Amino acid sequence: MDLESRGLPSGFIASCEFEQAADAQGKSLGIKPNRVFVPHPIQDRTDDEMAELAKSKVIEIAALITNS
Repeated sequence: MDLESRGLPSGFIASCEFEQAADAQGKSLGIKPNRVFVPHPIQDRTDDEMAELAKSKVIEIAALITNS
């Protein structure tokens, strides 16, 4: 919210388990931040699995900071 108010594109990445919580938090703050949700869970994934997950979302992730 702070970065966006300064004209800096921003957003966040979270696992899909937190989509409802993100919606509720955004609603309570009166914002709808840019976001990308990835499959849950992520904590037990290997580095290689995380790299593949990031690659599968690279266009969406890049759009967080490019306003594309």
